Amino acid sequence: MTFRFTPLPIPGLVLIEPTVVEDPRGWFVETYKMSEFARAGIALPFVQDNHSRSGRGVLRGLHYQKRAHAQGKLIWIVAGDVFDVAVDIRRSSPTFGTWVSTTLSASNRRILYVPPGFAHGFYVLSDSADVCYKATAEYAPDFERGIAWNDPKLGITWPGVAPVISPRDADLPHLRDADNDF
Repeated sequence: MTFRFTPLPIPGLVLIEPTVVEDPRGWFVETYKMSEFARAGIALPFVQDNHSRSGRGVLRGLHYQKRAHAQGKLIWIVAGDVFDVAVDIRRSSPTFGTWVSTTLSASNRRILYVPPGFAHGFYVLSDSADVCYKATAEYAPDFERGIAWNDPKLGITWPGVAPVISPRDADLPHLRDADNDF
């Protein structure tokens, strides 16, 4: 099997399209293969897998973990469709505060790699969505941080007008005020 790795406009972000093998029984796809990812420059080890289910209009994010436990994420959708966003929070980066979005879905089977130094979030476009991701560091609650999804300086054009947000996410600071050691 092979993957097509497409760098996105912000260095480090990569959109991955796996080869899908279909026959009358259904289909098969590899979502990760260490040797091929390493050849494409994605060589950090993945140490934790996560799976979330959210309903239509749910917005999760924008989340990251501080440097000591920074996570790279490999994200794909098992069911449904999401508008997925990554924001560059590396202060020394020429693209600091810039964001990229893409639609990830069970039907397009795209995978997004978000390296450490980015905040990540998504908005559910379908009735529900199952989002899976591998992480390069284990979840560390003491190092978990986030940025307001509606920070006007970021200017993210989310598809929904009144997203369903957790109380914690509704209280996140703007990027300029975030506890960010990148």
